[in-house]
Amino acid sequence: MEILDSGGVTMPTENGGADLDTLRHRKPRSDSSNGLLPDSVTVSDADVRDRVDSAVEDTQGKANLAGENEIRESGGGGGEAGGNVDVRYTYRPSVPAHRRVRESPLSSDAIFKQSHAGLFNLCVVVLVAVNSRLIIENLMKYGWLIRTDFWFSSTSLRDWPLFMCCLSLSIFPLAAFTVEKLVLQKCISEPVVIFLHVIITMTEVLYPVYVTLRCDSAFLSGVTLMLLTCIVWLKLVSYAHTNYDIRTLANSSDKANPEVSYYVSLKSLAYFMLAPTLCYQPSYPRSPCIRKGWVARQFAKLIIFTGFMGFIIEQYINPIVRNSKHPLKGDLLYGIERVLKLSVPNLYVWLCMFYCFFHLWLNILAELLCFGDREFYKDWWNAKSVGDYWRMWNMPVHKWMVRHVYFPCLRRNIPKVPAIILAFLVSAVFHELCIAVPCRLFKLWAFLGIMFQVPLVFITNYLQERFGSMVGNMIFWFTFCIFGQPMCVLLYYHDLMNRKGKMS
Repeated sequence: MEILDSGGVTMPTENGGADLDTLRHRKPRSDSSNGLLPDSVTVSDADVRDRVDSAVEDTQGKANLAGENEIRESGGGGGEAGGNVDVRYTYRPSVPAHRRVRESPLSSDAIFKQSHAGLFNLCVVVLVAVNSRLIIENLMKYGWLIRTDFWFSSTSLRDWPLFMCCLSLSIFPLAAFTVEKLVLQKCISEPVVIFLHVIITMTEVLYPVYVTLRCDSAFLSGVTLMLLTCIVWLKLVSYAHTNYDIRTLANSSDKANPEVSYYVSLKSLAYFMLAPTLCYQPSYPRSPCIRKGWVARQFAKLIIFTGFMGFIIEQYINPIVRNSKHPLKGDLLYGIERVLKLSVPNLYVWLCMFYCFFHLWLNILAELLCFGDREFYKDWWNAKSVGDYWRMWNMPVHKWMVRHVYFPCLRRNIPKVPAIILAFLVSAVFHELCIAVPCRLFKLWAFLGIMFQVPLVFITNYLQERFGSMVGNMIFWFTFCIFGQPMCVLLYYHDLMNRKGKMS
């Protein structure tokens, strides 16, 4: 912005400045009837400058009064040519420098009204520097602890029954499609449809559990099979429940949407089984194209962060766990020390797991399938309570729970609290299956850990209303990441070692 001689100023515009020569020569309008300024009174240069300064402050980012344009001494042309300005009239001492009430950027009233990207970058730099030193110190003290058979070994070839079981899971969606085709053709009645879907979904869970328990497979292979089993089960339930609801609406005389029609498509089912969602619908929002370069970059990140997870597990977590005792037996202070020592590397692994699966892998899958809705998570790190965390960190599962468990309970006049408990019960059962079956150890630690979240939901909701949001957020971080997960790791490890010791 240019500030002209004789006290004249230029008003800021979208491109940084404007010529207001006419402002210097204009007189205010007179109005004898309403008591405004008479013709003989002119607006002073200080008044004009004060008004323009206020406009500049309100349009911050378009012009900068202190230095948007280069200020240079003028030889006498008034600063109207070449972008020059007469510094004699720039920021006169008589112009007020303080015009309104403002808060400091880090005050409690203003801290969340601006970007903190620079502080975030500082935290990342400090985090990388500190952990790099710790990694170097660990390598110098203990050496390279990663085993060559971490990713693959000759014993992994014994897991071929689990691999074949994974491939055979595709039979169950085909069976569900056949049932829907039969009911579309009026070959079977509605009670028979429900019975057949129950048989299909139960068999889909019990068959992989049987294979995993019968085979002496590696833990990682068993976890992969059980995760895939749970995903297919959730998809089958959504497929059957959604089609049942569509049939009900299509056959209803007073249906809300007259355009609802029931049809069965093998193509839509196949797309649903591959898509990064657990909620079935005949069609999904689609993205226009596949960005091949973007997919390649995400794959590279996936490989890097997966390797980083493996490094932390082998170099840090395994030695800590092997050198620990059962956390519920022996010295209490020793158990607390082991849990706290394990909490930091465990937190790193868990955050990397979240980033790899929910951000990288699901986005890669969505890009390859042109799946448009990619809200796989929300800002769960800002969760004000444990309930907020479970509603935001895993959106595919949350949408499934709301759609097929929570609101169906409410529609059947089940109170809200029992509906919440039932949703957590379903989640707890599948968490226990994914851990206990591969370990062949049914101690219910994962089940109890999930069910323990129910009282925490109500406790943190109360604390949020009573003391504010940050209290619930800190309790969530402590109970879930600092205490809960490391405790479960130690419990399962020592129970597994005790089981192997008794068997040998």
